[in-house]
Amino acid sequence: MIGKKKIPTAPLGEVGLTDEDVYEAMKSIPGYLDITPRDFKELYCHAWQKAVERISQAVSARDIMTKEVVFVFSETPLEEVADLMGRRSISGLPVTDDAGHVLGVISEKDFLSRMGEAGPKNFMTVIANCLRAQGCIALPIRAKKAADIMTSPAITVTETSSYSEVAALMANMSVNRTPVTDAGGRLIGIITRNDLIRASSRDASCEAIIS
Repeated sequence: MIGKKKIPTAPLGEVGLTDEDVYEAMKSIPGYLDITPRDFKELYCHAWQKAVERISQAVSARDIMTKEVVFVFSETPLEEVADLMGRRSISGLPVTDDAGHVLGVISEKDFLSRMGEAGPKNFMTVIANCLRAQGCIALPIRAKKAADIMTSPAITVTETSSYSEVAALMANMSVNRTPVTDAGGRLIGIITRNDLIRASSRDASCEAIIS
């Protein structure tokens, strides 16, 4: 089933500045601070950034994850996996065992990299190979199951992982999604790059405020 997005009760874009945030911001500006309108805007931006850093540690994976996750089992035929991803308009999903433990993740790239001898890495290469081929280049994986092409082990986080930890992990590992697991490794949610963007969105950048 496809999940319903949970709106964070304290999104990063709606931080509440504290005296400590302002104090830390003042310390980060070198030299004497002459309180002109521009100086105040700069101070505000520094304070805002300090507040974001504080909130990013307070917001956890459970606050931004999708709880009802679209997933498949390791024995699910790839035909069903592809059909599910297409119907749900998603580019990847977790693979679990019968007990709900996360075994891996399947993305469009996993399909593309295993279709045809050349191992195409993008959609247009698949199209080109299809136009040249006399048969369907998906035939080599037609009878396979999710476990045969999934990326394993999956890169996961726990529900207590902070926003900053999740964002850093996804950036460092170059992944677009990460399953969220409980202490026993069972799937309880998923976080995508879009979830991170929504949680950190704000109306204007500091540069726009100062200018």
